Amino acid sequence: MASIIPSAHLADVRYEIRGALTRRARELEAAGLDIIKLNIGNPGRYGFEAPAHLREAIASHLHDSEAYGHEQGLEIAREAIAAQQHRRGAQGVEPERIFIGNGVSELIDLSLRALLQPGDEVLLPSPDYPLWSAATILNGGQPRYYRCLAANAHFPDPQEIESLITPRTRALVLINPNNPTGAVYPRALLQQLVAIAARHRLLLLADEIYDEILYDGATFQPLAEIAADLPCLSFGGLSKVHRACGYRVGWMSLSGDPVHTRAYRDALQLLAALRLCANVTAQWAVAPALQDAPTIGALTAPGGRLHDARDAVLRGVAGSDYLDLVAPHGALYAFPQVRVDRFASFDDEVFALRLLEEESVLVGPGSSFNLPRSRHFRLTLLPSSAQLREVFVRVERVLARMASEQPLQSAGVAA
Repeated sequence: MASIIPSAHLADVRYEIRGALTRRARELEAAGLDIIKLNIGNPGRYGFEAPAHLREAIASHLHDSEAYGHEQGLEIAREAIAAQQHRRGAQGVEPERIFIGNGVSELIDLSLRALLQPGDEVLLPSPDYPLWSAATILNGGQPRYYRCLAANAHFPDPQEIESLITPRTRALVLINPNNPTGAVYPRALLQQLVAIAARHRLLLLADEIYDEILYDGATFQPLAEIAADLPCLSFGGLSKVHRACGYRVGWMSLSGDPVHTRAYRDALQLLAALRLCANVTAQWAVAPALQDAPTIGALTAPGGRLHDARDAVLRGVAGSDYLDLVAPHGALYAFPQVRVDRFASFDDEVFALRLLEEESVLVGPGSSFNLPRSRHFRLTLLPSSAQLREVFVRVERVLARMASEQPLQSAGVAA
């Protein structure tokens, strides 16, 4: 029998967060090694639990969850999301413009499938969360990357973004707070980006899944409030802020002038209907999650577990002979980079593999996030501070060995 040939659409698709390095980690675990896994922001795997009242809401509605639900999601859940968006200043948001999916991942795919013609372009950050690139490619689009350099605090450059726009550009994607860098975008920057979208009639796609995970007084600015009547699709969910990844509940909210987004809204509804509905059972947790007092603040404030883990990372980098870091102000990750004055050349994939095989630590190389010539790696802030301190001891050992294997040279320009 002839071998089955996979779709050519997959040729340029990468998702190394769960790719070759993860498969190698499983092999090493099977051989008896204890691997410290820092590659995925999965709170439940690190001892975090969803708030008890979300579980109770699901348990009390099991008998209401056995039939297909509305293709856009339970009405009570969509009403709660619409109310949250109104509080945040979004315009034109009603329950019929809210879509609930099996996580934000499914909704990213739906949003681009409803938008793109073959060859259309989407402006994406570099580094990005790689699902955005994959969904663009798989739906016939072309990623156009704007840089978010460490030298610029991992903020995008509005002038560079505007220079990338062509007649085929359809959308501008913003990830704020950012994965993988932890950058939290200031209002003035977002205003500039909204103005660009207005000038070029771009759909704004705002991935805001980490909206309430903030450190050191950082402030989250919802994009929809600034966008006003411009079309803006805002993404949120239960997986990160509410530590409920396995519930697979995400949502997207379409704001802006309803007249100019009606056809797009109808296309989203058609695609939602084709997959029947999202997981009904877990949707009962949406209203209590958004209506009750938030629970994430105790974890990100001084003395909280996430705050302490972030502090351990900052101290680990400060004590390193090889690393620099733009301190993350949001989300669940840090994105250190290897100093160019210590390594004239650096292969982040080689480093990540050596860290795994020599020191049993699994991280994501920066190139996995569509960052060319990367000197970065991403690690999650979810482990304990004690474990993260040990991680940086191991990172330093690998970098010291790599440094000893090449002559020290004066550096060029950092990536």
